Amino acid sequence: MQQNDPVQPLNTRSIGTRLRDYMLLVKFSLTIMVVFSAVVSYLLAPKVVDYDVVMICILFVAGFLITGSANAINQVVEKDTDALMKRTAKRPIASGRMGVTEGWIFAILTGVAGVFLMWYYFNGLSAGLSLFSLFLYAFIYTPLKKVNSISVLVGAVPGALPCLIGYAAGNDVIDFGGWAIFGIQFFWQFPHFWAIAWISHKDYESAGFRMLPSEKGPTKYSAVQSIIYSLLLIPVGVLPYFAGLTGWLSLLIVLVANVAMVYLSVRLYRDMEIKAARKVMFGSYIYLLVVFFALLADKL
Repeated sequence: MQQNDPVQPLNTRSIGTRLRDYMLLVKFSLTIMVVFSAVVSYLLAPKVVDYDVVMICILFVAGFLITGSANAINQVVEKDTDALMKRTAKRPIASGRMGVTEGWIFAILTGVAGVFLMWYYFNGLSAGLSLFSLFLYAFIYTPLKKVNSISVLVGAVPGALPCLIGYAAGNDVIDFGGWAIFGIQFFWQFPHFWAIAWISHKDYESAGFRMLPSEKGPTKYSAVQSIIYSLLLIPVGVLPYFAGLTGWLSLLIVLVANVAMVYLSVRLYRDMEIKAARKVMFGSYIYLLVVFFALLADKL
């Protein structure tokens, strides 16, 4: 235990408090969304024709453990900066309810368990991608956030890798179809995370994070970047159709969803308000759910 480890003794924390702390440590809602994309990508893989509930559940658990491990490491590394921001100050390690040592132990155990499950029940390719994604997010993207806004580009890679991981788990190889799904989640992240950075700009600035593309913060330039990446989603969004993964119905739904994302980004450029950025953020959540469900429903 580190000498300055501000942790409450375990016997003073109730079971309910510990469970809540671990849910915060893994960023439960975010992790569920990440695992959702991995499971959908697995089901979209051409070789997956028998939808084995047991294998789907194992993939879900493995993905949850790996993503939770990456998020736990993120909170260990950023405990001091988390404590400076209003929206993260109540996280277990930043607030002192959980110690750094406990956080590291949890992260290592969950990470190893998750990668092992991917290797044992699926294949080495998906396990290797999982390990690479965890490393890239926790040890490259996380410290880079204080250096340059290019961190968003770097972070978009592990952010989209769950799609490749799920696809590789079901298909044993990565082909054009896997990269097509990866591309959707990769480009989706830019308007999504820039909207979050727009809303939380003062918090990020106080902690020394540089997340928006403009060094001056929420500017027209940042809004234009959101428009550009929303526009890039249009050609990328049709790739699953040309890869033969899905049919016309999902193609039309995805195109409509892409146009909606462009519209919300244009509104942000026009209004330049947090309210508009919040619409981009929530709209992007809906976009991803609609697109992935449309792709999956078309295959089924």
